[in-house]
Amino acid sequence: MSRNLSSCMGAAGLALALLGSGVAAAGDRHAAAAVERGRYLVNVAGCNDCHTPGYMEKGGAVPVGEWLTGAPVGYQGPWGTTYAANLRLTASRLTEAEWVQLARQERLPPMPWFNVAAMTDSDLRAIYAFIRSLGPAGTPAPAYVAPGGK
Repeated sequence: MSRNLSSCMGAAGLALALLGSGVAAAGDRHAAAAVERGRYLVNVAGCNDCHTPGYMEKGGAVPVGEWLTGAPVGYQGPWGTTYAANLRLTASRLTEAEWVQLARQERLPPMPWFNVAAMTDSDLRAIYAFIRSLGPAGTPAPAYVAPGGK
């Protein structure tokens, strides 16, 4: 009888292992789909235009490994001087929920924060997944400079 119980337990364990691997595979496919959707959104939303050095000048021909590392060139106006953040460093220190909350906050020009704030939570989570998939890289962007400052 213990032999039959042992065989039954072995079969049950195997079934659970196979079920678990199917769940893990489904989770991996979901994560990969989120990363790809995030990459798409980063492209169509124009995130690289400001947050990737040289992206506009090179017509988008910048290796993905260099994307979203911030820009050392500032945008100056009546608000002062702002710099596009290094999103890879930012995302590396935030949880997904913190990222979504940060993305909805008002920003200084030229950041189109109102467009980002209009994105769905799912869109923002996908962008976060993509940025996190790239890993941290680069250095922090220069600090904001108030009007009249240098």
